[in-house]
Amino acid sequence: MKLDLRPLALAISFLILSAALQAQDIASFEKKITVKTLPNGMTVLVMERPEAPVFSFYTRVDAGSAQEVLGITGLAHMFEHMAFKGTDKIGTTNYGAEKAALAKVEQTYAAYQEEDHKEVGRDPKKVADLEAAWQKAIAEADKFVVPNQFGEIVESEGGVGLNASTDWDETVYFYSMPENRLRLWAYLESARFLHPVMREFYKERDVVMEERRMRTDSSPQGRLIEQFLAAAYTAHPYGRPVVGWPSDLRSFSATDATHFYHKYYVPADMVIAVVGDVKASTAMPILEKYFGRIPAGPKPDPLRTVEPPQRDLREVVLHDPSQPLYIEGYHRPNFRDPDDAVYDVLSDLLSKGRTSRLYRSLVRDKQIAIAAQGGSFPGVKYPSLFYFFAVPSRGRTARDMAGPIHEEIEKLKTQDVSDEELQSIKTRAKADLIRGLADNSGLAAQLAEYQAYYGDWRELFRQIDRIDKVSKADIRRVANKIFTEQNRTVGIVETSPPPNTPAPAATPPQPAPAATPKGAQQ
Repeated sequence: MKLDLRPLALAISFLILSAALQAQDIASFEKKITVKTLPNGMTVLVMERPEAPVFSFYTRVDAGSAQEVLGITGLAHMFEHMAFKGTDKIGTTNYGAEKAALAKVEQTYAAYQEEDHKEVGRDPKKVADLEAAWQKAIAEADKFVVPNQFGEIVESEGGVGLNASTDWDETVYFYSMPENRLRLWAYLESARFLHPVMREFYKERDVVMEERRMRTDSSPQGRLIEQFLAAAYTAHPYGRPVVGWPSDLRSFSATDATHFYHKYYVPADMVIAVVGDVKASTAMPILEKYFGRIPAGPKPDPLRTVEPPQRDLREVVLHDPSQPLYIEGYHRPNFRDPDDAVYDVLSDLLSKGRTSRLYRSLVRDKQIAIAAQGGSFPGVKYPSLFYFFAVPSRGRTARDMAGPIHEEIEKLKTQDVSDEELQSIKTRAKADLIRGLADNSGLAAQLAEYQAYYGDWRELFRQIDRIDKVSKADIRRVANKIFTEQNRTVGIVETSPPPNTPAPAATPPQPAPAATPKGAQQ
């Protein structure tokens, strides 16, 4: 008789993780974390972690592409690029002269755009002259630029991992520095939001346009996701691309970016977490001094548009000379929904590793896909989608993925998950939390995110408790609630020949073969 040791191994790993998590519970973190709301409304969080003489930070701004309106899509991401261009003191040889030159750039650009966008009476020669005047103004402003000075200062002072990102919900900035550079970091990070300068804006706009061409226009998966979201969302801005629509990227101005900054980059919309070899007693006064300089502003009104319930099956089909792809999604509530933890469990069940249901079924057993996964996308703050994604294996089409995926969905609706599966998911949730606490950068990100979303970083730990309470009945109930045909949007890439590929030459009719006498060899 062969003894199955898997339950025993699972129980042992659970006990080990529980002990590790207990050592890193809320109470132990509370002793190390200080949170303060500055007079201007900004929330700052400091966690003392003296394991190494470094610190990491995470600046989160509650402004992503969902805050944009038609005409300026892509502007949240564009301002992220501008935040690396320096300040009135960094990145310039003479800010007074540069400021006047940048104003001239905006004046000439506005005149050029006004003539170029005329639907009646547009004068091509005047458009060309105005564009030339705008380009000349740009060249004059560029004379004062010291390229990449902000980044060079950070790196010369020991900074590593200088980066940022924008999505539908937020824009975030992060890097790490030696602990003795805390004051310098506070000055640099606060200055770029206190005195941002829209220098090299139109040059950087071209860079963003190239990003779009590379990641969306030239990527079958990028094009599919863009069209899939546009079909899934008819009203909410989650249906628009973070990088922006091409026409908006060719039109919005540095003046538009300045307006976006003044509206959304207000302290009340910002959370900063600092984690590392810093003491709150000395770090907090430094943060107050530098970040307290940013003027307070009214917190922007919440987004009014709510996506109406989907009442019909929607499908997007892209014909492309590329690898076939399949995605389908179902509308789900946002992170504040009581069932949010159930969606985390579903994501793990379907996608986590080689034991996940989608991998086992589509990749390992049926061998009809080379990759398969599911989870929540594209955002958290507003009602999102739960998606299923698969890449067919050679000889299979995108539509071949639908049936097997729906079989897995039907199992979720009609059959309880096993005790072993459910316990494995809950154990992995604890393990993932512990791994996420392992480095300063990851921890700063998680603390800032949970502080921003819930107003309390402690929810990072409470989410694990909520996952631990998810039952088999919860999984079936949620699956039956959202995985319905009328709530489904499908996106497909069907492989087709490249455009202008000549069709195979028609084979001319052949004469019938002569009869072969019996006994003769053919």
